Amino acid sequence: MNPYIQYMYSYPHKTAYRPLRGVHFSDYASVLAGKGHGLYLHVPFCESKCGYCNLFSVTGMGQEAVDRYLETIKRQSEQYQEVLASVQTEFSELVIGGGTPLFLTERQIDQMFSLLNLHFRFSQNKDLVVETAPNQTTMGKLAILKHAGVSRVSLGIQSFSDKELTVLGRQHTAQKAREALALIKASDFSCVNVDLIYGIPGQTETSLLASLKEALRFEPEEIFLYPLYVKHGVRMEREGVVLEPEIAFAQYQVASAFLCAEGYRQDSMRRFVRQKTPRIFSECGFGTSIGLGCGGRSYLGKLHFCSPYAITRSECITHLKEYEETKDFMSITNGILLSEEEQKRRYIIRHLLIRPGLERNRYQELFGKDVLEEFPILREWIELKFVALQEVKCQETFRQSYFVLTKTGLGLSDYLGPQLISKEIIRVMREWEARHGQAHDFVSGES
Repeated sequence: MNPYIQYMYSYPHKTAYRPLRGVHFSDYASVLAGKGHGLYLHVPFCESKCGYCNLFSVTGMGQEAVDRYLETIKRQSEQYQEVLASVQTEFSELVIGGGTPLFLTERQIDQMFSLLNLHFRFSQNKDLVVETAPNQTTMGKLAILKHAGVSRVSLGIQSFSDKELTVLGRQHTAQKAREALALIKASDFSCVNVDLIYGIPGQTETSLLASLKEALRFEPEEIFLYPLYVKHGVRMEREGVVLEPEIAFAQYQVASAFLCAEGYRQDSMRRFVRQKTPRIFSECGFGTSIGLGCGGRSYLGKLHFCSPYAITRSECITHLKEYEETKDFMSITNGILLSEEEQKRRYIIRHLLIRPGLERNRYQELFGKDVLEEFPILREWIELKFVALQEVKCQETFRQSYFVLTKTGLGLSDYLGPQLISKEIIRVMREWEARHGQAHDFVSGES
């Protein structure tokens, strides 16, 4: 069994999106009424493209290209603003990702926050999250983030081994990562997150633990531990890199045990949180979020949309140019309208793979049926001890029954999650893969 089939961070994947006609942003304004929504700004610029990166990002762009992009963000925001004002939308979360957001100059970062605050209304205690990379992390830029009210900084380190960083195609050194992390900690953000990767060719359990120990010296509030994937279209695929999932899984088990022994709570296969941080119970299957920029994804009820999925530099630049030439951002041209069946699957995936898990009674309230009747695969996973039905205390005297991944199940999240993809979504994803020169079995993981 290959435990690494697909990372199910969302559902459905962007490769399931298709051209849309007659769909308008204003038609979905009602789902954005009032408080509690998310805003995501995608900054697609990077110093270089990492060997494993299949995200929407471009390299080799100068300040003029970034200025042009920010001007387009402004036009998109102006068009959204009128609709959002009509339903009094208030955002409780702002995430700025990429790419590398701090690729921008200090002037451009200031401009970015100014236009967001001008066109969107935020709650007083909003979560403000920014991603960064070591080479782009400076004291001046961090001071701007601090002044803007950033509450969480996520730093992509991946490894503290220069040899492993070279294999990954990262441009920073281990020393630069140490310096960047020290600057971030000195800036006193309420949450600092560090990203690390395992399963790197040549990596050992010893070298992985060495990176983890180095990270713990800085006492990050969270650590995200990602298995290495080499997807179609990335540089490591062209270089013929072959992964060894058995070795990666053994590394995961060692790393997971180490972090838990060091006082971190495991909330998902990837996310480890310092025990002092309380676990917040939240329903994420129907969250509403607007994506700004090229590559930013929006979730408006059953409507999910974004620019077409792209990996290579030429494809990304093509879509970036199309975005900058867009006149009418109210017209939604690429996405998917989820059927009730797909909404159910999304709800299960979004909850089961993250602690505390899938609440049984809540599913019944939302969809009118018991989840075990509709998805008997859960019974199989219970028998295999991948899933357990547990009573979880939500309040002092209130308990609910949750389907929770066991310790074994957590480690197999990227094997279990893909089995919940519907046949229809698999079909359209395979169509996309065939057009782009790849065939993949999303259940068995065979290519």
